[in-house]
Amino acid sequence: MGMNRREFLQLLAIASAGGFALHDNEVRAAESAAQLYELPRYGNVSLLHITDCHAQLNPIYYREPHTNLGIAGMRGNPPHLVDDAFLKRFAISGGSPQAHAYTSLDFAEAARIYGKVGGFAHLATLVKQIRASRPGSLLLDGGDTWQGSGTALWTQGQDMIEACMALGVDIMTLHWECTYGAERVKQAEEGAMKGRIEVVAQNVKTADFGDPVFKPYVIREINHVPVAIIGQAFPYSPIAHPRYFMPDWSFGIQEESLQANIDEARGKGAQIVVLLSHNGMDVDIKLASRVRGLDAILGGHTHDGIPEPISVNNPGGATLVTNAGSNGKFLGVLDFDVKAGKMSGFRYKLLPVFANLLTADAGMAAVIKKHRAPYEAKLSEKLATTDALLYRRGNFNGSFDQLILDALMREKDAPIAFSPGFRWGTTLLPGDTITMEDLLNQTAITYPMTTVNEMSGAQIKTILEDVCDNLFNPDPYYQQGGDMVRVGGLEYTCEPGAAMGGRIQDMRLAGKPVDPGKIYKVAGWAPVSEAARDKGGEPIWDLVARYLRHEKVVKVAKPNVPALKGVAGNPGMA
Repeated sequence: MGMNRREFLQLLAIASAGGFALHDNEVRAAESAAQLYELPRYGNVSLLHITDCHAQLNPIYYREPHTNLGIAGMRGNPPHLVDDAFLKRFAISGGSPQAHAYTSLDFAEAARIYGKVGGFAHLATLVKQIRASRPGSLLLDGGDTWQGSGTALWTQGQDMIEACMALGVDIMTLHWECTYGAERVKQAEEGAMKGRIEVVAQNVKTADFGDPVFKPYVIREINHVPVAIIGQAFPYSPIAHPRYFMPDWSFGIQEESLQANIDEARGKGAQIVVLLSHNGMDVDIKLASRVRGLDAILGGHTHDGIPEPISVNNPGGATLVTNAGSNGKFLGVLDFDVKAGKMSGFRYKLLPVFANLLTADAGMAAVIKKHRAPYEAKLSEKLATTDALLYRRGNFNGSFDQLILDALMREKDAPIAFSPGFRWGTTLLPGDTITMEDLLNQTAITYPMTTVNEMSGAQIKTILEDVCDNLFNPDPYYQQGGDMVRVGGLEYTCEPGAAMGGRIQDMRLAGKPVDPGKIYKVAGWAPVSEAARDKGGEPIWDLVARYLRHEKVVKVAKPNVPALKGVAGNPGMA
């Protein structure tokens, strides 16, 4: 059972008195927590923003990355700041609730004090509170909403669709939603969501004639101010995922199309124009410098919780770029003051959703209970316990990723394993029970097949180089926003700032150099080819569940990360 606000604040005071540096003193700690959700109304146009919740209907733990390297012009700039560098950049006090929300510092200890974050029932309470003071406000969903849990997988996202309608989402765009298949997405758009939630995506068109698949934008009046919301789905969906899920759709960034839609919306009288984006923050920052007429980009995909908008200059003036984190952990609130037909001022606040500070909304709790009930027994199966902090997020590896790699190598009898660099997946504290639900929170996708392949040393290097370029290409338009493929068994050196083909160095297996001409057995999962689909393969959750049942207590070794070159002093690395 969750604590109420008074109990939570009492616990903060006790923790501070006991030596945990939550803030300068317990009084200030309690005050800062109590004031988190005091947000006076500003202006006459308000937009609320969630993104990348990855189907997490209940409160969870979610550790922010300790490695988020930026290179070239991105080095040292948001979102490529972590821990102390992040706190310094945004003037956040160490030990505060905000410090815990935005960083990985003392995570396990702080999580036991502050409790879990997110949960749609708690988010619903906050949304209602904010909207009560902002009549006419819109709630925008940046995508990656229908995927990331067992119940979302088994219901093809229906649990999330109903939860979002209950939450009051007005407009959304897409990414992982497309991995349920084009037919399912259109069925939901034209069925359950019709008249409730509008899907916008200016960059999704038919592959044959280039016709729009979704509305490129909508114009809504907020307090007599016409506001245009343009959608930008993830540009690389058919590359990052199996093409067979959306064979007749084309994607891409499509700058010219975006500019045309901005101009058209302005021509129809829109006084505020906002892009609801799933590009990733680096892409959004570059895009904002190249198109004119956008007041703001409400961004997602890279899971970066950024407390303040980044103002980006462009030929038409400036555009505010935001990113609202992930897993239901944050609610962004962007207020505009519109006078004489244009924006004259703004206020922005990214609110951490601490479940202990927000009463669960009864109506949303009922929706969640309805969808979980048929699967509760399966979700609650106890597989093992962990003696370590299990997390995923980080450029190179996480302890839950390492657990998956260890399971693949043992169950497939392979000396090397690869696991995708997904940025979604919840966190478990030391001593926690690992349930089937926890495992599905790391693995629930529609192409979960495990694989075993024979690869030459040269092929292994090529794969690692390709993924590394996706992460560290100096041009954001060539980045897809995930993290580096997780690697088990194989040791290597990575130089993020090197040129393509030269970032992966000194690959070794069992201490011996990897021979480019030798064949190695490599286990993996989540293949994107049709051949792999047709061949089939055990779902990754079944394989890891078997491994966990055998282990009983998981003693996760230090995640296998590469030796890094050329990153000394980079503020994107703790």
